[in-house]
Amino acid sequence: MSRQRSTQNVTTDAGEARITWFPATTAAGPRFVLAASHGAGGGIEARDLKALAAALPGHGVTVALVEQPWRVAGKKVAPAPKTLDTGWRGLWPALAAPGPPVVSAGRSAGARVACRTATELGAAAVLALSFPLHPPGKPEKSRADELLGTGVPTLVVQGGNDPFGRPEEFPPGPYELAEVPYGDHGFAVPKRSGLSEAETMEILTGAVTKWLAALG
Repeated sequence: MSRQRSTQNVTTDAGEARITWFPATTAAGPRFVLAASHGAGGGIEARDLKALAAALPGHGVTVALVEQPWRVAGKKVAPAPKTLDTGWRGLWPALAAPGPPVVSAGRSAGARVACRTATELGAAAVLALSFPLHPPGKPEKSRADELLGTGVPTLVVQGGNDPFGRPEEFPPGPYELAEVPYGDHGFAVPKRSGLSEAETMEILTGAVTKWLAALG
């Protein structure tokens, strides 16, 4: 694959999806493909996805930012989880085509998709950004089973003030958890935190880079 950013449309049973590729820039080529999708309320312009696409290629990781079919079609509301999973399954052959092991990733609703499908699709690992452990204000409606059931090495990166689940709310389990201090669901931090957006993204990308290095 070219070292230049490129886009690829992929037809799935849920409609046409799109991958934006950010190839690894290291001489040895990619160790992994990190395939990451967006949440239910936004696209691949999310600050955390953009930060990973900028940081990881220099560490030997090709980043593939995935737009689900509903987003490509211009719709404003995400479909049911089952439809999101269908789109992700349809994308997987294209994500695996370059050859390196694929780390299945996503933010919020995309993180849930990655968790639910990891074992089935043969993902090397899962990166869950802002995992929505529960709806805001409804901790009794836990989605912990999705996170606990990935069956592969998993890293959760969570904002310290995420209303969908603060780090201390997460149950013990076979996964790692990294905190972005003061971060909300989109990893924005208040001015009083003393942290800039650049600093919060360095915390996030640093945690992911370290975890990927430990994977192989």
